[in-house]
Amino acid sequence: MEPIVVSLIKTGDLIWNEGSPIDLTDLTECSVYLLREIRNLLIVPLVRIVVVVCLVMTVLILVEKLFVGAVALAVKIWRLKPERRYKWQPIAPDEEEGSAAYPMVLVQIPMYNEREVYKLSIGAACGLKWPSDRVIIQVLDDSTDPEVKSLVDLECQKWKSEGVNIRYEVRGNRKGYKAGALKEGMKHEYVQECEYIAMFDADFQPESNFLLRTIPFLMHNPEIALVQARWKFVNADECLMTRLQEMSLDYHFKIEQEAGSSCFAFFGFNGTAGVWRIKAITDAGGWKDRTTVEDMDLAVRAGLRGWKFVYIGDLKVKSELPSTFKAFRYQQHRWSCGPANLFKKMAVEIIQSKVSIWKKLHILYDFFFVGKIVAHTLTFIYYCVLIPVSVFFPEVEIPLWGVAYVPTIITLCKSVGTPSSFHLVILWILFENVMSLHRTKAALTGLLDAGRVNEWVVTEKLGEAQKTKPATTREADLTKNLLVDTHEQTNPCILKPKKQQTRFWHRFYYSELSVGTFMLLCGCYDVVYAKEGYFIYLFLQGLAFLVTGFGCMGTHLPDS
Repeated sequence: MEPIVVSLIKTGDLIWNEGSPIDLTDLTECSVYLLREIRNLLIVPLVRIVVVVCLVMTVLILVEKLFVGAVALAVKIWRLKPERRYKWQPIAPDEEEGSAAYPMVLVQIPMYNEREVYKLSIGAACGLKWPSDRVIIQVLDDSTDPEVKSLVDLECQKWKSEGVNIRYEVRGNRKGYKAGALKEGMKHEYVQECEYIAMFDADFQPESNFLLRTIPFLMHNPEIALVQARWKFVNADECLMTRLQEMSLDYHFKIEQEAGSSCFAFFGFNGTAGVWRIKAITDAGGWKDRTTVEDMDLAVRAGLRGWKFVYIGDLKVKSELPSTFKAFRYQQHRWSCGPANLFKKMAVEIIQSKVSIWKKLHILYDFFFVGKIVAHTLTFIYYCVLIPVSVFFPEVEIPLWGVAYVPTIITLCKSVGTPSSFHLVILWILFENVMSLHRTKAALTGLLDAGRVNEWVVTEKLGEAQKTKPATTREADLTKNLLVDTHEQTNPCILKPKKQQTRFWHRFYYSELSVGTFMLLCGCYDVVYAKEGYFIYLFLQGLAFLVTGFGCMGTHLPDS
């Protein structure tokens, strides 16, 4: 039988006069009834709608993973290497032509305060097998630390004294960040002699035959704009976090890049370890700094102009993974926010382009919508919010196929990139779900064009910082003298902050701790009341958030 107050509310006969006594019991019953009605009429239907949307997006991701996986498998089985799909012949100069048979190549190395790794990239670039009179090494140093600038300049002078055609270029500001540096680097007169540009970030170390493997694709196929190599990680075994990063990036290169190259001759340029045709860069409008993913921006514009891209999976370039969680978070913010922001700014341009409908569909739907938006937001909303919340709504059912079968298939599809790490797949999924919190925030920031949308924090690299010996007295003296000579000429854009002692709680990440606590509470509720069977997952995922939130992932540096 309904409470009397509820009946009066329904009939509209409840009248309260000022000064009349209020029965607290009746008000409590009335409040409970109203809350129950709000729950049944508003919240439950809303949760059901979110469930349907998440299930649909899960199926979209499944189809995409099966498709790219099938393409990569076909390429592997039938050995459809790029050398078979495109014309490729090694450069074989005769005695008359000599080095003139080799096209002029510019090797760009942008860097910013790369104290620990600058020698690696410069040394590797200077060691490339290519006639010395047909290659120019261009070091684009945006460093704000005068000591680092002097060290990089000293390294360039050393290689120049050995006969390498190397140019050390600096500018007075960091406008446009990496895109601005690359754009400025192309304005020098000596670049006009070059046909192609090879690009390497400061921690990348190409093998000596890199140009010999990549340039012939561009020479013999005028429709090709970009040749991309695969990344190989020198510190993958440094800690658990780097092992998990390797699994994600191996899938990206071995499966996603391979499929994009084989089916559509299009994929996102990775910003390094690639060779561009300068004519294609110019035709696409050059470098633009409107987002933090200038590499993807250029690739999309070049793809819309009809240029083709080639990915060489068996050509690997050594690089370094971020080994501190703080550096990894900053990197993932840029990698998630930038593509979402670019999608917002280029959607209309893509639709109005003159490429085939299939390529438009691939770029808009597969590359951007599913790959850069849905994949990031679904993981957090579905697995870290909706499933935990569902334990409070027993009338909302999530089908078993949407909770177990489809996610398992997606996981297996993504884990094939690194078979040697398959035993870490559970930890990998838990960590990927943790990172989905930041990827979702970043993607929404990019779509809304707000907050940290243009934030650019250079990924911290450690190189061999903790293994190398101190510099020799001679090198230290040379550096000191060089610092004195260049001190007045160097005007850093940002003053180097003094290191401050940090408290232990400054290492905590409170957003992770909050989500982890929420998931543990949901797990406890499931055990005691709901009995949906989600508690095992909720406890594991909640602990993963807490472990990460307490700063236990990655390596830790002194005074960090």
